[in-house]
Amino acid sequence: MKKLLTALALAPLLLAGALAHAQGAHSDQETKADIQRHRAMAAAHEAAAKCLESGKGHDQCQKELQVACKGLGIGKFCGMRHAH
Repeated sequence: MKKLLTALALAPLLLAGALAHAQGAHSDQETKADIQRHRAMAAAHEAAAKCLESGKGHDQCQKELQVACKGLGIGKFCGMRHAH
């Protein structure tokens, strides 16, 4: 009975470790897709910086950033948010 309880106690830890290991491994195709997403997000943020430099308002540039980042990053800030 003690061995069973020990095994049951360790099972969640082993499962968590296996899941963490599985999530860390990306195929070459997944890595290439990640690279493309990062470059697209960087381009969208560069465009947002240029928008601000051109004198457009923050709200307008933010809207343009949200459109450019749709589907790329998490949340409506393209995976980035900073303080104002």
